[in-house]
Amino acid sequence: MSTAPHLSRFGDHLKHWRAIRGRSQLDLAGAAGVSQRHISFLESGRSKPSREMVLHLGRQLVVPPRELNIMLTSAGFASVHTETPLASMEAVSAVIDTMLDAHMPNPALVVDRQWNLLRFNGAAGLLTAMLFPTPPEWIEPPLNVMRLSFHPEGMRPHMVDWEHTAAALLRRLERDASSQPHDTALQELLDEVLAYPDVASLRSIRPRPNDSDLLVSATYVLDEQPISFFTTIARIGDAHDLTLAELRLETFWPLDPGSKAHWLRLTTQ
Repeated sequence: MSTAPHLSRFGDHLKHWRAIRGRSQLDLAGAAGVSQRHISFLESGRSKPSREMVLHLGRQLVVPPRELNIMLTSAGFASVHTETPLASMEAVSAVIDTMLDAHMPNPALVVDRQWNLLRFNGAAGLLTAMLFPTPPEWIEPPLNVMRLSFHPEGMRPHMVDWEHTAAALLRRLERDASSQPHDTALQELLDEVLAYPDVASLRSIRPRPNDSDLLVSATYVLDEQPISFFTTIARIGDAHDLTLAELRLETFWPLDPGSKAHWLRLTTQ
Protein backbone atom coordinates (compact mmCIF):
# COMPACT_ATOMS: atom_id res chain seq x y z
CA MET A 1 0.00 0.00 0.00
CA SER A 2 1.10 3.59 -0.58
CA THR A 3 1.76 5.64 2.51
CA ALA A 4 2.36 9.39 2.64
CA PRO A 5 5.13 10.63 4.89
CA HIS A 6 4.09 12.32 8.12
CA LEU A 7 5.29 15.89 7.81
CA SER A 8 4.71 18.31 10.65
CA ARG A 9 7.83 20.44 11.08
CA PHE A 10 9.13 22.79 8.43
CA GLY A 11 12.37 20.82 8.39
CA ASP A 12 10.45 17.67 7.49
CA HIS A 13 8.86 19.43 4.53
CA LEU A 14 12.17 20.83 3.35
CA LYS A 15 13.89 17.45 3.52
CA HIS A 16 10.95 15.76 1.77
CA TRP A 17 10.95 18.19 -1.14
CA ARG A 18 14.71 18.13 -1.45
CA ALA A 19 14.48 14.34 -1.79
CA ILE A 20 11.62 14.57 -4.30
CA ARG A 21 13.68 16.88 -6.49
CA GLY A 22 16.87 14.87 -6.06
CA ARG A 23 18.78 17.79 -4.55
CA SER A 24 21.55 17.46 -1.97
CA GLN A 25 21.86 19.94 0.88
CA LEU A 26 24.95 21.36 -0.82
CA ASP A 27 23.21 21.68 -4.17
CA LEU A 28 20.17 23.40 -2.66
CA ALA A 29 22.36 25.69 -0.57
CA GLY A 30 24.32 26.80 -3.64
CA ALA A 31 21.15 27.47 -5.65
CA ALA A 32 19.54 29.37 -2.77
CA GLY A 33 22.66 31.38 -1.91
CA VAL A 34 22.95 30.12 1.68
CA SER A 35 25.34 27.79 3.47
CA GLN A 36 24.91 24.03 3.60
CA ARG A 37 25.05 24.36 7.37
CA HIS A 38 22.00 26.64 7.29
CA ILE A 39 20.03 24.09 5.23
CA SER A 40 21.09 21.37 7.68
CA PHE A 41 20.00 23.48 10.66
CA LEU A 42 16.64 24.25 9.03
CA GLU A 43 15.99 20.55 8.43
CA SER A 44 16.97 19.56 11.95
CA GLY A 45 14.97 22.36 13.55
CA ARG A 46 18.01 24.06 15.07
CA SER A 47 17.21 27.16 13.00
CA LYS A 48 13.85 28.69 12.10
CA PRO A 49 13.30 30.18 8.63
CA SER A 50 11.94 33.60 7.84
CA ARG A 51 8.83 33.84 5.70
CA GLU A 52 10.99 35.04 2.80
CA MET A 53 13.31 32.04 3.20
CA VAL A 54 10.39 29.60 3.09
CA LEU A 55 9.18 31.16 -0.16
CA HIS A 56 12.71 31.30 -1.56
CA LEU A 57 13.43 27.63 -0.86
CA GLY A 58 9.96 26.69 -2.12
CA ARG A 59 10.73 28.35 -5.45
CA GLN A 60 14.10 26.58 -5.68
CA LEU A 61 12.39 23.22 -5.11
CA VAL A 62 9.37 24.01 -7.32
CA VAL A 63 6.96 23.18 -4.50
CA PRO A 64 3.31 23.16 -5.68
CA PRO A 65 1.20 26.06 -4.37
CA ARG A 66 -0.96 23.97 -2.02
CA GLU A 67 2.09 22.32 -0.46
CA LEU A 68 3.84 25.68 -0.20
CA ASN A 69 0.90 26.94 1.86
CA ILE A 70 1.41 23.97 4.20
CA MET A 71 5.15 24.65 4.41
CA LEU A 72 4.42 28.24 5.39
CA THR A 73 1.96 27.27 8.13
CA SER A 74 4.38 24.63 9.45
CA ALA A 75 6.91 27.44 9.90
CA GLY A 76 4.35 29.64 11.66
CA PHE A 77 3.36 31.91 8.75
CA ALA A 78 0.09 32.60 6.96
CA SER A 79 -0.69 31.00 3.60
CA VAL A 80 -0.11 32.99 0.43
CA HIS A 81 -2.38 31.16 -2.01
CA THR A 82 -6.15 31.48 -1.86
CA GLU A 83 -8.69 28.90 -3.06
CA THR A 84 -11.79 29.99 -4.99
CA PRO A 85 -14.51 27.54 -6.11
CA LEU A 86 -14.54 27.22 -9.88
CA ALA A 87 -18.32 27.66 -9.94
CA SER A 88 -17.92 31.20 -8.62
CA MET A 89 -15.42 32.22 -11.32
CA GLU A 90 -17.76 32.89 -14.23
CA ALA A 91 -15.15 34.50 -16.50
CA VAL A 92 -12.72 31.61 -16.01
CA SER A 93 -15.47 29.06 -16.61
CA ALA A 94 -16.37 30.80 -19.87
CA VAL A 95 -12.76 30.69 -21.03
CA ILE A 96 -12.50 26.97 -20.18
CA ASP A 97 -15.69 26.22 -22.12
CA THR A 98 -14.31 28.16 -25.11
CA MET A 99 -11.07 26.15 -25.01
CA LEU A 100 -12.98 22.86 -24.87
CA ASP A 101 -15.29 23.84 -27.72
CA ALA A 102 -12.34 25.00 -29.84
CA HIS A 103 -10.83 21.53 -29.67
CA MET A 104 -13.80 19.93 -31.42
CA PRO A 105 -14.13 17.50 -33.12
CA ASN A 106 -11.45 15.96 -30.91
CA PRO A 107 -12.04 15.07 -27.25
CA ALA A 108 -10.91 17.40 -24.48
CA LEU A 109 -11.60 17.51 -20.77
CA VAL A 110 -10.64 19.32 -17.57
CA VAL A 111 -9.77 17.55 -14.31
CA ASP A 112 -8.81 18.71 -10.83
CA ARG A 113 -5.70 17.71 -8.87
CA GLN A 114 -7.33 14.39 -7.89
CA TRP A 115 -8.25 13.58 -11.51
CA ASN A 116 -11.96 14.17 -10.99
CA LEU A 117 -13.71 15.18 -14.20
CA LEU A 118 -14.93 18.79 -14.06
CA ARG A 119 -15.69 19.73 -17.67
CA PHE A 120 -15.61 18.03 -21.07
CA ASN A 121 -16.55 18.81 -24.64
CA GLY A 122 -19.04 17.03 -26.85
CA ALA A 123 -16.39 14.81 -28.45
CA ALA A 124 -15.22 13.53 -25.06
CA GLY A 125 -18.83 12.81 -24.16
CA LEU A 126 -19.27 10.92 -27.45
CA LEU A 127 -16.12 8.85 -26.86
CA THR A 128 -17.32 7.90 -23.37
CA ALA A 129 -20.82 7.06 -24.62
CA MET A 130 -19.42 4.83 -27.37
CA LEU A 131 -17.22 2.95 -24.89
CA PHE A 132 -19.95 2.72 -22.24
CA PRO A 133 -23.43 2.72 -23.85
CA THR A 134 -24.77 1.78 -20.41
CA PRO A 135 -22.87 3.43 -17.54
CA PRO A 136 -21.34 0.78 -15.22
CA GLU A 137 -23.00 0.53 -11.82
CA TRP A 138 -19.68 1.09 -10.02
CA ILE A 139 -19.25 4.56 -11.52
CA GLU A 140 -20.35 7.25 -9.07
CA PRO A 141 -20.02 11.02 -9.42
CA PRO A 142 -17.65 12.67 -9.63
CA LEU A 143 -16.24 10.55 -12.46
CA ASN A 144 -12.55 9.95 -11.78
CA VAL A 145 -10.41 9.58 -14.89
CA MET A 146 -7.77 7.45 -13.17
CA ARG A 147 -10.32 5.08 -11.64
CA LEU A 148 -11.97 4.71 -15.05
CA SER A 149 -8.59 3.96 -16.65
CA PHE A 150 -7.52 1.27 -14.18
CA HIS A 151 -10.75 -0.43 -13.10
CA PRO A 152 -11.10 -3.95 -14.59
CA GLU A 153 -14.49 -2.97 -16.01
CA GLY A 154 -13.40 0.49 -17.10
CA MET A 155 -11.28 1.42 -20.12
CA ARG A 156 -9.21 -1.75 -19.89
CA PRO A 157 -11.42 -4.08 -22.00
CA HIS A 158 -11.79 -1.42 -24.71
CA MET A 159 -8.10 -0.65 -25.21
CA VAL A 160 -5.36 -2.23 -27.29
CA ASP A 161 -2.07 -2.54 -25.37
CA TRP A 162 -3.74 -1.27 -22.20
CA GLU A 163 -0.67 -2.20 -20.15
CA HIS A 164 1.62 0.42 -21.71
CA THR A 165 -0.96 3.21 -21.56
CA ALA A 166 -1.89 2.31 -17.97
CA ALA A 167 1.79 2.15 -16.96
CA ALA A 168 2.27 5.72 -18.17
CA LEU A 169 -0.83 6.84 -16.27
CA LEU A 170 0.35 5.06 -13.12
CA ARG A 171 3.64 6.95 -13.27
CA ARG A 172 1.67 10.19 -13.43
CA LEU A 173 -0.53 9.23 -10.51
CA GLU A 174 2.38 8.12 -8.33
CA ARG A 175 4.24 11.33 -9.14
CA ASP A 176 1.18 13.37 -8.17
CA ALA A 177 0.74 11.47 -4.91
CA SER A 178 4.40 11.90 -3.93
CA SER A 179 4.26 15.63 -4.62
CA GLN A 180 1.03 16.11 -2.60
CA PRO A 181 1.64 14.08 0.57
CA HIS A 182 -1.16 15.83 2.48
CA ASP A 183 -3.85 15.04 -0.09
CA THR A 184 -5.43 11.99 1.55
CA ALA A 185 -7.99 11.55 -1.25
CA LEU A 186 -5.20 11.31 -3.82
CA GLN A 187 -3.26 8.86 -1.66
CA GLU A 188 -6.39 6.74 -1.24
CA LEU A 189 -7.00 6.79 -5.00
CA LEU A 190 -3.47 5.52 -5.60
CA ASP A 191 -3.92 2.75 -3.04
CA GLU A 192 -7.24 1.81 -4.65
CA VAL A 193 -5.92 1.47 -8.19
CA LEU A 194 -2.81 -0.40 -7.02
CA ALA A 195 -5.15 -2.97 -5.47
CA TYR A 196 -6.84 -3.64 -8.82
CA PRO A 197 -5.70 -6.82 -10.62
CA ASP A 198 -2.42 -6.50 -12.55
CA VAL A 199 -1.91 -2.79 -11.77
CA ALA A 200 1.03 -3.02 -9.34
CA SER A 201 2.98 -5.05 -11.93
CA LEU A 202 2.72 -2.11 -14.36
CA ARG A 203 5.63 -0.49 -12.50
CA SER A 204 8.00 -2.83 -14.33
CA ILE A 205 6.89 -1.66 -17.79
CA ARG A 206 9.22 0.85 -19.40
CA PRO A 207 7.85 3.81 -21.40
CA ARG A 208 7.28 3.35 -25.11
CA PRO A 209 9.54 5.44 -27.40
CA ASN A 210 6.70 7.82 -28.28
CA ASP A 211 5.53 8.33 -24.69
CA SER A 212 6.71 11.07 -22.34
CA ASP A 213 5.54 12.83 -19.19
CA LEU A 214 3.38 15.15 -21.29
CA LEU A 215 2.36 12.83 -24.12
CA VAL A 216 0.77 9.38 -23.82
CA SER A 217 -0.73 7.32 -26.63
CA ALA A 218 -3.82 5.13 -26.31
CA THR A 219 -5.65 2.89 -28.77
CA TYR A 220 -9.37 2.16 -28.37
CA VAL A 221 -11.62 -0.20 -30.30
CA LEU A 222 -14.56 1.77 -31.66
CA ASP A 223 -17.08 0.29 -34.08
CA GLU A 224 -14.89 -2.83 -34.25
CA GLN A 225 -11.92 -0.81 -35.52
CA PRO A 226 -8.87 0.44 -33.60
CA ILE A 227 -8.41 4.17 -33.28
CA SER A 228 -5.30 5.70 -31.73
CA PHE A 229 -4.99 9.01 -29.90
CA PHE A 230 -2.15 10.75 -28.19
CA THR A 231 -3.02 12.93 -25.25
CA THR A 232 -1.37 16.01 -23.80
CA ILE A 233 -1.78 17.49 -20.34
CA ALA A 234 -1.51 21.22 -19.70
CA ARG A 235 -2.07 23.33 -16.63
CA ILE A 236 -4.33 26.22 -17.44
CA GLY A 237 -4.49 28.30 -14.26
CA ASP A 238 -2.86 31.00 -12.19
CA ALA A 239 -0.57 29.83 -9.39
CA HIS A 240 -1.95 32.52 -7.07
CA ASP A 241 -5.25 30.65 -6.73
CA LEU A 242 -5.16 26.96 -5.80
CA THR A 243 -8.21 26.01 -7.84
CA LEU A 244 -6.80 27.52 -11.01
CA ALA A 245 -3.26 26.31 -10.38
CA GLU A 246 -4.47 22.71 -10.09
CA LEU A 247 -6.78 22.58 -13.11
CA ARG A 248 -5.48 20.38 -15.93
CA LEU A 249 -6.60 20.35 -19.52
CA GLU A 250 -6.28 16.99 -21.30
CA THR A 251 -6.59 17.07 -25.08
CA PHE A 252 -6.83 14.08 -27.43
CA TRP A 253 -5.38 14.09 -30.95
CA PRO A 254 -5.64 11.33 -33.60
CA LEU A 255 -2.26 9.61 -33.79
CA ASP A 256 -2.28 8.81 -37.51
CA PRO A 257 -4.25 9.59 -40.69
CA GLY A 258 -6.30 6.39 -40.43
CA SER A 259 -7.35 7.19 -36.86
CA LYS A 260 -8.22 10.76 -37.85
CA ALA A 261 -10.40 9.57 -40.74
CA HIS A 262 -12.11 6.93 -38.61
CA TRP A 263 -12.82 9.42 -35.80
CA LEU A 264 -14.26 11.94 -38.26
CA ARG A 265 -16.56 9.26 -39.64
CA LEU A 266 -17.77 8.43 -36.16
CA THR A 267 -18.35 12.07 -35.19
CA THR A 268 -20.27 12.90 -38.37
CA GLN A 269 -22.58 9.88 -38.42
